[in-house]
Amino acid sequence: MSQSDVISCKKRKRGERVFRFKTFGEQGYPAEFNGSFRENVVALLEFGHLERNMKCTGMLCWSFQLELHRHPPAHVLLFVFEEPFEASTHRHCNHCKYVGWGHHMICNKKYHFVVPSKETGTSFGNYEGPPDSGKGEWRSIVGVEGHALHGVIHSNGFGHLLCVNGPEMGSDLAGRHIMDFWDRLCTGLRARKVSIYDISQKRGMDLRLLHGVAYGKPWFGRWGYGFARGSFGVTQPMYQKAIDAIQGMPLCLLIHHLGSSNHEISLIFSRYQTLSDHSLETVGNLFHFMLELKSRLPMEPGHDSYIPGISVETTCRWSPKRVEMAARVIVEALRKAEFRWVSRQEVRDAARVYIGDTGLLDFVLKSLGNHIIGNYLVRRSLNPVTKVLEYCLQDISTVFPNHEGLAVNDSKLKALYKITRIQLMKDMFFLYHNILIEQKQTVATGTFSAIPVAARVILDTKYLIKEYCGEQPLDIKEGLKLYCTVVSRKNDGIERGLPPFECIVFKDSPTIRELKLEVERNFREIYWGLRSFCAESIVNLNAMGSDLGLGLVEDGSKFLFEGNDGRIGINNEGIYESNENRFVNCPCGAKDDDGERMISCDICEVWQHTWCAQIPNNEEIPNIFLCNRCDQEIALFPSLP
Repeated sequence: MSQSDVISCKKRKRGERVFRFKTFGEQGYPAEFNGSFRENVVALLEFGHLERNMKCTGMLCWSFQLELHRHPPAHVLLFVFEEPFEASTHRHCNHCKYVGWGHHMICNKKYHFVVPSKETGTSFGNYEGPPDSGKGEWRSIVGVEGHALHGVIHSNGFGHLLCVNGPEMGSDLAGRHIMDFWDRLCTGLRARKVSIYDISQKRGMDLRLLHGVAYGKPWFGRWGYGFARGSFGVTQPMYQKAIDAIQGMPLCLLIHHLGSSNHEISLIFSRYQTLSDHSLETVGNLFHFMLELKSRLPMEPGHDSYIPGISVETTCRWSPKRVEMAARVIVEALRKAEFRWVSRQEVRDAARVYIGDTGLLDFVLKSLGNHIIGNYLVRRSLNPVTKVLEYCLQDISTVFPNHEGLAVNDSKLKALYKITRIQLMKDMFFLYHNILIEQKQTVATGTFSAIPVAARVILDTKYLIKEYCGEQPLDIKEGLKLYCTVVSRKNDGIERGLPPFECIVFKDSPTIRELKLEVERNFREIYWGLRSFCAESIVNLNAMGSDLGLGLVEDGSKFLFEGNDGRIGINNEGIYESNENRFVNCPCGAKDDDGERMISCDICEVWQHTWCAQIPNNEEIPNIFLCNRCDQEIALFPSLP
């Protein structure tokens, strides 16, 4: 039973509709998505099951039961939480601030999309109702870490993917399947842009570095997510140069440089060059081939075998130990033949001295052929004259040392390894740490000194963005589509920027008054700071009277409305996602808060990274701190008498 089967059994409404996971979110399934994000999400929720026992103060929750497959039956649950501004404990979104959307206005609502994992699913199943605190209990459910999926999208269409966890974290779904689902959902709902804070790892390896070197883009890049903002002053050109520097590092130079100090790396290089049909000339080629090979290897072996090349099916009447013993006896018989070609009958007769079961010998002889056993390659060929199968041994201990667990199968003498996924991951981990991360002094010299610097730049690129629909026009064939935004009459210089354009559709030619009313309604619904906004004039339209006809404007025209809010005015600092007026000027070049730990000078109050101020991350921030500039200025003050 899957993780959601457990929680779906608890208080699920009988007859609740079940949706297909693989197509959920596509156009028309379950709803027609023809409007903006906020309109589409409302259409989606009409098909959901309202979870009344999870209704918190001012918050609503819907669930969707999604079928993974019927035989055997397996389901997951998607929960959608609607969080109004009034019920939020954190009114300003740090994710928006760090990714560069701090100038966006706070929205009236945001929607959380949660697919629980096995462990976090118990929080949903055990929830009986809102306690007195309300908000705190809701936070304990949605805010818990470890969900299979957790994304949040503001009502203006800008969102953040907060976590994706595969089987390693107790999910029934692979990470790529979760991402396919999320990408399909965002596309269908017409999200504008979605950000990711990429700190994903696989067995101790940062995927943004591993996939950056192998594919030139992060793991999330396969779904269209790319560079948004780097930490510690990293820019897009710096990031691309770092990728190119490591990808293009010649393997021949690296092997020559490392050959004497690290023999294991040379062996790994040889192993995968042998497996590849093409020349692996650069570090990027090597990691790309290893990841592609990993995707083709089975997750779990389908048989138990002493030699990977000899399959011992579960229905086989001989145990793996007996197969192993027979294989070793045959190899020993061939070794005594002093590496000459021996007929199948001769080998069989020599082995029968030790193995009385002729059926077992026939099975092993039939299975053996161009396989590695120990330090030998067992070769098999049909004699063209006698038409008899013959066997011989080839010593490969000096050619491919340390090859345990591998098998060779090639009619030519090219030794192609059959490698396990576990061995490949060990090799990848070894190369990752010894070349990209923990380079020894002998490696990080000369040309190779660029590797640790470039790796650090890639690791400091954590914020990714994908633009889904942006400001693309709605796919509506009938009606007049107009794109509108607003600005406050009191806003001097409009430093914060304008809200994104909203598409307003009219069936007939509207009047200016009708257009103003629609603009007011739309922007009041979306933004908390515009809940009393009144449109007064159209800045970029000179129109006489109140009529606005098709002869005056074209379909898709953009308008800027000027107005004011009777209570606070839209230039008020408290209505934007970033409510802090930090002045950042770090030695690394950063000019904005990028989410890394920072400290401010107690004199000039300028902020900089603690890491750039030589304060290790494992140390507490000092009570008093002076930046280098202020420290030097104080040193120049004349001493007191």
